[in-house]
Amino acid sequence: MSTLSASHRRMADYVLAHPFKVAMMSIDEFAQECEVSIATANRFARALGLPGYPQFRAELARGFEETLEPIERLRLERGKSASAADIIAASLYEDQRNFELTRMSLSAEQCERAVQAVLTAHRVFIIGFGSSGFLAGLLQRGLSLHCAMVESLAGPGGVSHAARELSRITPDDLVIAIAFPRYLADTITLTKAAKARSVTVLALTDKPSSPLAPLADISLYAHSQRQLLSNSETAALGMIEALSAAVAHQSKHSVTTAALLTESVMPWLIHGEQHND
Repeated sequence: MSTLSASHRRMADYVLAHPFKVAMMSIDEFAQECEVSIATANRFARALGLPGYPQFRAELARGFEETLEPIERLRLERGKSASAADIIAASLYEDQRNFELTRMSLSAEQCERAVQAVLTAHRVFIIGFGSSGFLAGLLQRGLSLHCAMVESLAGPGGVSHAARELSRITPDDLVIAIAFPRYLADTITLTKAAKARSVTVLALTDKPSSPLAPLADISLYAHSQRQLLSNSETAALGMIEALSAAVAHQSKHSVTTAALLTESVMPWLIHGEQHND
């Protein structure tokens, strides 16, 4: 820092305060944010011993390439001409492709183990935060009819509440951990804690290289790549509904449970043709 000019020190301070933000900026955006010329931004990179701004930005991004990837894809796609209908159709096609890849990569042995683990567990705890927290709630809804107790730990108490609940798990319980890009560290940390207590872990994630996969006894993979976003929740939700359907099929009391559920919600359902007075 002591070898830099006054303007370069001001730029360096900005980089140190906002490294992730700068890693996403073009040279024009960086120069404008620091109120310097583009030439000064290039000289700043060279003052750090780098050939130019592209190399500086690449070094700054090192270590969180996966986090930046969807932003870069969005930047590139926004430069192309496309109508709203084009984007919607392309998005639906991506989901269709993800579903097909997920179906083709299913492991019959892992599917069977997953269903049996759910049906034989004393209690089921679901870990998932961020967007996976919403998925955790849907999975809880899908499994609750066929399990003695299912609890989603993505509640209002946050991670500390989840850690508190996991402190009472036993080897007779099952932990279902949900993590997709961008993977949240809290999910991985809590899954490690569950694993340390000799609890069976079922992972719902996107690929074997996921940080969740090595912690799992059983893994179900849902392909989730999207062009403009970091992840597709559609494929993950599809796997959740598929798992819930498989559990319902193998549950001994599924027909009775479905009948009781229908009877209980009957007063809130619309029957036949409705007429307005």
